[in-house]
Amino acid sequence: MSDDPSKTLPVVDEMRQDWAIVDALMGGTRAMRKAGVTYLPKWPKEEPDAYQARLKTSTLLPAYSETVQNMTGRVFADPITLTEDVPEPIEEMAEDFDLQGNNLQVWSQSLFSAGLSHGLCHVLVDYPMADGLKTKADEKTAGVRPYAVIIKPGQVLGWRSANKGGQQVLTQFRYMECVEVDDGEFGTKSVDQIRVLVPGAWATYIEVDDGKGQKAWQKNGEGLTSLTEIPLTTFYTKRTGFMTATPPLLELANMNIKHWQSQSDQDNILHVARVPMLAVIGIEEGVDITVGAGSATRLPLNADMKWVEHTGKAIEAGRQSLLDLVDDMRLAGAKLLQKDKQSVKTATQAEDEACQEMSPLQTMAGQLEDALDQVLQFFADWMKTSEGGHVKVKGNFDVDFAPETTMPFLLSLNKAQILSDQSLFEEVQRRGLLSDEIDWDEEKVKVAAQPAKAAPPAAGTPISALAHAGAFLWARFRMDSAAAGRMAQQMGGCLEISL
Repeated sequence: MSDDPSKTLPVVDEMRQDWAIVDALMGGTRAMRKAGVTYLPKWPKEEPDAYQARLKTSTLLPAYSETVQNMTGRVFADPITLTEDVPEPIEEMAEDFDLQGNNLQVWSQSLFSAGLSHGLCHVLVDYPMADGLKTKADEKTAGVRPYAVIIKPGQVLGWRSANKGGQQVLTQFRYMECVEVDDGEFGTKSVDQIRVLVPGAWATYIEVDDGKGQKAWQKNGEGLTSLTEIPLTTFYTKRTGFMTATPPLLELANMNIKHWQSQSDQDNILHVARVPMLAVIGIEEGVDITVGAGSATRLPLNADMKWVEHTGKAIEAGRQSLLDLVDDMRLAGAKLLQKDKQSVKTATQAEDEACQEMSPLQTMAGQLEDALDQVLQFFADWMKTSEGGHVKVKGNFDVDFAPETTMPFLLSLNKAQILSDQSLFEEVQRRGLLSDEIDWDEEKVKVAAQPAKAAPPAAGTPISALAHAGAFLWARFRMDSAAAGRMAQQMGGCLEISL
């Protein structure tokens, strides 16, 4: 039995173990350094100063955060559209969905990004206190209206649920929020506050001194709502149960941690190997010798002095290990684009267009649609409207969309006159390499009006390799060593570029 509202459920504590890894990776190099020995263990007998020096020079390859960002960009390749059944008042609210100036498109990207990185994310549809407002006209004049609040996974403390009509329904939900209060005449400070939601009511708690030198949570506000349910929606990307999930890219996160550690080792061995050691043989201990570019060194008969350097084999092995790990991370992230059969199909279902193969990312986009539909319905419930409407989430889920891997293929099709110039232009534009504002017909006119250019150099000359070199550098920038290797082979001996 516990009357402490800050107490977390065991399932929340379990999920937080995975979220700690995700939070550090999403926070970048600074967050990883702050985590210290948690993700960069000290070596046996390593001095504290030496460890801190190694930690401060370690840098993170942002494979996890960039994968989340890129996959989110794919889902929102096209703007979210509202269907015709969305009421006009709610459609207007979509321009400022959270009362923070973010429209539905921008707000939804934040929701999806958090859900993809952590496995789930929650949305509370709240309504400002309307004391003294008696009619809808009064509320509209005062600007009082429902709005959406993203509750990140780490804020959640616990919940209670009950089975009603065969459906699991929330009966209590607790989460931590941060509120800003005045501090003195000019300052402000942030204070942690726990909000407890139950159907038709809410309460808030703040931490105070109980007079015995101990901290305790004390209720500092409460109120009633007009809804008979908790207006909370949970967006899942890898659901494991009611209100529980696991990050869908957790294995990628673990590999990114491994890369962080291995890169630190590699940097350290490079630091040591770059400085050769002077070995002096045949000189008695205590004898002073002078070593420098502006002086000669006297050595006794049969004595020797030479520089000792690392062979470099361990460095090369470490470098190759890091490259292999980058390839593994790339494959782990690309699995979101691999299409899987959603279910076992009968012969009749196999002929049905509705039963298609979908990639995990495409499935997540569908789950986002469902979550947003429920959010809109909560908007309607607050406004006493029967229908909130629906949204359509379109995106690009093609596995071969990456420019660094598909552009050489498209160029070869165009050169062989299998793909038209206009189709090539549209494909380049679709990949974001050209601005959407550039029009094909206008561009044709501009090209025709250009002065004639000299004939291109013959194949095999260094200048003719520049186009491939541009694609090569793009591939290397994106850390696609495999694509870069293929392009380097296509370039032949035109450019000498080390892989």
